[in-house]
Amino acid sequence: MPYPIHKVAVIQAAPVLFNVQATIEKMEKLVKEAAKNGAKLVLFPETFVSCYPRGLSFGTVVGSRSKDGRATWLRYWESAIEVFSKESEAIGKIAKKYGVYLVTGVTEKTRNGGTLYCTTLYFDPQGQLVGKHRKIKPTAAERIIWGEGDGTDLDVYHTELGKIGGLTCWENYMPKARIQLYEQGIEIYLAPTADGREVWTSTMQHIALEGRCFVLGSNQFVMKDMYPKDLPGIQDLEQQPDVMCKGGSLIVNPLGEIIAGPLYDKEGILYADLDMSEVITSKLDFDVIGHYKFKD
Repeated sequence: MPYPIHKVAVIQAAPVLFNVQATIEKMEKLVKEAAKNGAKLVLFPETFVSCYPRGLSFGTVVGSRSKDGRATWLRYWESAIEVFSKESEAIGKIAKKYGVYLVTGVTEKTRNGGTLYCTTLYFDPQGQLVGKHRKIKPTAAERIIWGEGDGTDLDVYHTELGKIGGLTCWENYMPKARIQLYEQGIEIYLAPTADGREVWTSTMQHIALEGRCFVLGSNQFVMKDMYPKDLPGIQDLEQQPDVMCKGGSLIVNPLGEIIAGPLYDKEGILYADLDMSEVITSKLDFDVIGHYKFKD
């Protein structure tokens, strides 16, 4: 039987930091370009709407918080979005307009609370929000700005492209979380991230080999001068490098071979044709939930 081949796109770009409307406008331009080039799935980085606040301290040290830090937090909260809101509807309309699966990281706020979450949203080509995942364990100082997800949304979505799901950034180092996705038969594994280290490439290759799935890793490329000059707490960035995040987005096949990227030091879109037969053929000698499953 013939197996389908699907073109996918990984976006490496920065949002318009702390500006939701301008970020969504930029998102549409990037989706339009990706769709024009045949992509049926478009992946954006972690917290693309409306930024990963790299380098900011929010005025926190152990035992105290500052007034300026709270003002920085307010600005960040204002640039977050609710899952069911005019902003998320606008993202869904982009997916529908260009007929793509659109997956993006957002900073999520809730209607009745002050807690923010690092969340990934999944939209189908009809513009419907078909799923979301809150990052389970923010890393280090991220715990100041994001609450923890409860792990009940580690879902894989059945689509005409295949079984799609994923984890965010260093969640990908959590073996039990990965196994939960493997147990659901994931075929296209999405890994939006903020990790621009070159060793991240090895992590993406390992997951592809372990899960015998395609892995799409998407990161931002961010310069220090992209931050708003009137941002409270901007002084935190004085000692930061001009390139705040160099990227490293890539696409890996089920045998761990890099088929696009890694892309560094610029914005861009990576494309790859995913031959879904490779998900099956790769399991000849290794199937983490089949003949190689640990029997406890």
